[in-house]
Amino acid sequence: MIRFSAFTLLFAMNTYAQAPTPKQLDEVVISDSKFALPKEKSGKVIVKINAAELAKKAGQSVASILSTVVGLEVNGNQSSAGKNLGYYVRGGRNRQTLILIDGIPVTDASGVNLEYDLRLISAEQVESIEVMKGAASTLYGSGAAAGVINITLKKASKKEVSGNVYSSLGTQTTADNTNYRPQDFNQGLGLNGTIGKINYFATLNSVETKGISEAKGVDFEEDHFSKITTLVKIGFAPTKKLSFDFFTNYDRIKNNYDGYYDNFTSADTPVNVATSEQFRFGFSPKYKYNKGEFVLNSGFTSIERKYTAFNSWTNSIDNSLYASKSVSADAFNKYTFSNQFFLILGSQFQFNEMEAKSETIYKENSKFNSIDTYFTAVYNSDFGLNINAGSRYNLHNIYKNYAVYNFNPSYSFSKLPLKIVASYSTAYITPSLYQLYSPYGNLALTPEKNSTLESGFEVVFLNKKVTLNTVGFYREENNSIGFYTNPVTWASNYVNVYGTYNAKGIETMLSVSASEKLKFNANYTFTQVEEPLQRLIPKHKGNLSLVYEFSEKATFNLAYQYVDKRKDAFFDGGTSAVTPTLVILDAYELVNAIGNFEIIKNRLNVFVSVNNIFNADFTEAIGYSTRGRNFKIGLNVMF
Repeated sequence: MIRFSAFTLLFAMNTYAQAPTPKQLDEVVISDSKFALPKEKSGKVIVKINAAELAKKAGQSVASILSTVVGLEVNGNQSSAGKNLGYYVRGGRNRQTLILIDGIPVTDASGVNLEYDLRLISAEQVESIEVMKGAASTLYGSGAAAGVINITLKKASKKEVSGNVYSSLGTQTTADNTNYRPQDFNQGLGLNGTIGKINYFATLNSVETKGISEAKGVDFEEDHFSKITTLVKIGFAPTKKLSFDFFTNYDRIKNNYDGYYDNFTSADTPVNVATSEQFRFGFSPKYKYNKGEFVLNSGFTSIERKYTAFNSWTNSIDNSLYASKSVSADAFNKYTFSNQFFLILGSQFQFNEMEAKSETIYKENSKFNSIDTYFTAVYNSDFGLNINAGSRYNLHNIYKNYAVYNFNPSYSFSKLPLKIVASYSTAYITPSLYQLYSPYGNLALTPEKNSTLESGFEVVFLNKKVTLNTVGFYREENNSIGFYTNPVTWASNYVNVYGTYNAKGIETMLSVSASEKLKFNANYTFTQVEEPLQRLIPKHKGNLSLVYEFSEKATFNLAYQYVDKRKDAFFDGGTSAVTPTLVILDAYELVNAIGNFEIIKNRLNVFVSVNNIFNADFTEAIGYSTRGRNFKIGLNVMF
C-alpha cells in the first residue's frame, strides 16, 4: 500500500502545491478586489482552477475538484451522492465559508447555518473557480470568515451558434460490495452564441445514480439519487461601455436516505425521500467610464427542501418542509486615480425569510435584512510594494450593527523571484433565521466574530517553470453560536459561546513544469484546531498530481491523496442523549487516474477515469458509506 512517507520527504524539501496547476504571473484574479488584478500584484495566494484544468477533471463533481485544493477539506465527496457536504476551510465549518456564483452570494436561508449545497451546481456549467482563504467580510460580508469559494459560470462563445452534447456512465460501488454494472449516469447539452449585441448561454444537465446505501450497514437497500440542473444566461451590450446580464436557473435534487430514528441500525426503507428544489434569477448591469467601472450584482433565490421519513418509534410517516427566499443586491464602483491606485466603494442589501410549519416557523415572523457599506483601497507601487486595505459597516435589523476591516500588504522583489505576503483581517457571521426563530431560537444572539493573521511567500523561478509558495495562518473565533441542552430540564436553545477558540496551520504548494508534456503538482496542509472545532478536520492532508500529455490529443492525469485521522461524534441513542460519543476515523489514501482523448479536433472528446484504484475501504463520516474502486467513461460532442 502506498505510504505517506513521500509527503514527509516533500515537506522537508518544501516541495508542496495544490493539485490544480497554479498559473503563471500573467494570470489575473478577482476575489481579493472584485475586479481583475494581475496575480503578481495580489497580496493573497489565491488558488485558481481555470477552464483548461477543469477539462482535465472530466467526470468529477465540483466537490471532488475542490477537495484537492490546499487548505480545503470537502467531507462527503467520497460518499454516496445523497450525502450532505461539509466545507472545512482552514479548520472552519460550512457557515464560515461563503460561496459566490458569478459574484453573487448564494445561501439556503432555511438552513441551520445558512449554508449552500454545492451539489446544486454541475461541474459542466463551470468556467473557473477561485478559492481565497482567510477572513474576507470587508468585501463579501457575512459568512466569509474562513474563506471564499468564487465560482464563475461559462459564458457565450463569439460564434452565432455553438454548443455541445455530453454523456457519461460509471459504476457505483463500495469497497466491500463490488458491482461493476453501470449505475452512475450523467448527460446534458448546452447551446450558446453571440448574435449582434446579444449573447446567450443555456445548459441542461441530468444525473442519476444508484447502487450504494447512504448509511453503512449489512444488507441495506441502495439509495437512489437524481439531479436536474438548468441554466439560461442572456447578455446585451448596447455599447462597448454598457452591458446587461440576466440569468435564471432551476435545479432539483431527489434522493432516498436512511432512517435516523434508530441510528441506522436496521435496514432502511424507500419511504425516506428528500427533495431539494432551487430557483434563482438575477440581473447584473456593468458600466465602464474613463476612470473606472460601476457594477450591480443582484440575485433572488428560492429554495424548498422536503423530507418524508418513516418514524420507527411511532410506526408512522413524518413529513416536513423547509422553504426560504433570499435577495442580494451589491452595488460597487471602482474609481482609478492613477495606474498605481484605485478605490472601491460599495453598498450591499440582503434579505432572508424562511418557514417550516412543522416546527412552527412562519415566514411572516421569520425574516431579517441587512445593509452594508464598504470600501477597499488598492495601491500597486512601481517598486514592488502592494497594499490592499478596507473596511465594512454592517447594519442588521436584529442585532443592529457590526464593523470589520482588513490590511493586506505584499512586496515583490525586483531582483529576486520572490513575493512576500501578509494580512490581518476580521469577519462576522450573522445568526441564521433558524437559530433566531425556531423553537430553539434565541433573538438575543449576536454575530460570531473571526480574525485571521497570515504571512508567507511565493517564488517563481527557472523561467516560470517552478512555482512554490508557503503560507502560515492563525485564526481566532469568538462569540461562536452553539447549541446548548440543559442536562436537567433537557430544554435546548442556541446560545453565544463565550471564549476564544483558534485554528492555525501551514499551506504549501508546488508546481513544476518538467517539460512541455510533463507537469507535477503537489500540496500539503497542516491544520491544528482546538477541541470544540476538531470534528472531521484532518491534521495532515496532501495531494500529488502528475499530468502527462502524450500528444495534443491525449492527456493522462494520475492523482494521489492522503487524508489524516479525524475526530467524529454521534449520539448513541442510549441514556445519554446530550453528550455525543467520540470516535477517531482512520487515515486513508486514494489513487485516481483520468485519461482525456481528443478523437476529432474541436468536435469529439472522450475521457476514461478510475477512482480509488486500490479499492481502499475507509470512512469519511461515521455511519456513512464510501465509494470503492469505480470506473467512468464519457464523451463530449461539440458543434
